[in-house]
Amino acid sequence: MKYLHLIWSNLKRKKLRTILTLLSIVVAFILFGFLSAIRQALAGGVAMAGQNRLVVRHKVSIIQSLPESYKARMERIPGVAVATHESWFGGVYQDAKNFFPQMPVVPEEFLDMYPEFLVPPKQKQAWLETRTGAIVGRKTAERFHWKIGDKVPIQSSIWGKTDGSRLWEFDIVGIFDGRDKSTDTTPLYFRYDYFDEARAWNKGQVGWYLVRVKDPAQAAEVAKLVDQEFENSAAETKTEPEAAFIQAWAKQIGDITLITATILSAVFFTILLVAGNTMGQAVRERTGELGALKAMGFTSAQVLSLVLAESCVLALLGGGIGLGLAWMVIARGDPTGGMLPMFYFPTVDVLIGVGLSVALGVLAGIFPALQAMRLRVADALRRM
Repeated sequence: MKYLHLIWSNLKRKKLRTILTLLSIVVAFILFGFLSAIRQALAGGVAMAGQNRLVVRHKVSIIQSLPESYKARMERIPGVAVATHESWFGGVYQDAKNFFPQMPVVPEEFLDMYPEFLVPPKQKQAWLETRTGAIVGRKTAERFHWKIGDKVPIQSSIWGKTDGSRLWEFDIVGIFDGRDKSTDTTPLYFRYDYFDEARAWNKGQVGWYLVRVKDPAQAAEVAKLVDQEFENSAAETKTEPEAAFIQAWAKQIGDITLITATILSAVFFTILLVAGNTMGQAVRERTGELGALKAMGFTSAQVLSLVLAESCVLALLGGGIGLGLAWMVIARGDPTGGMLPMFYFPTVDVLIGVGLSVALGVLAGIFPALQAMRLRVADALRRM
């Protein structure tokens, strides 16, 4: 620490160059923060998936429906604790851009299957007693300023009613929160019995089933038994862990992890070249001074440490500012207004960002530092 003033003085020597390099590092880490939050929003559901839950869908495609009668048969399979179903509604509120997930479910079974959704007892009871009732996640309720007692019209792009209309109205009877930060609080859930009675077609069919197994260690065996139960039927099934189902759903728009990693690799490689060039120029400009330091008694190791510390201070300062700005902006909420359900900057990614700052500083400064360490006093003084 006693040489900190010397390091800081060297950074201030070419203020414009230092500022531009610093800004490039800041921008890189802001981008890192936003890409981390987007990856978390699109693929983070894999982490929150229940280890004891399986998803059963049609073997051909998830857009193919399954009979409602499958539920009773599933619950007779050894290892199955309980089964329930969901269906995709595909509606929008007022405008096509106001999209969020909506699904008809059986209330008691659904809440039992998902203990991470927290609904106050009075609101839960109201849902059980209100045929057109619906519960909505906190994020979507805040997005549209909904409150309990509101009547919400949803225009479905898939499901028409028996009266020929596609406009469905639901009474908001509850607003649920998530038990964990990663819990998705964007969907709206309404009653399947109301939905099935009012829709014009495909009655008695559901989108997919959720199965809770008694022992998570036997999930693979139970999945095989479920698929065997419906082999050679009109609607064969494919059963997989909930995490695998969510991951496959997210990959419909591409491999999020690979996309973000590719972008960040290109960005950080470019910043590495910029920072490395800055440090290389700084060392070349101070060749005489470095020789003078060695002549005064500074060892080669001390000179190497000074140059390397200068590079690391620049990288850590830029990385810290970038991560801090990204954290503050991301903490204000989803910039899409709620379409990214789990948009936040994970703590583990913040720590990775700090590690990247250190790595950037070391890699950008190591070669100029080695050059300075190997510099001979006579050669350095000759260039003064």
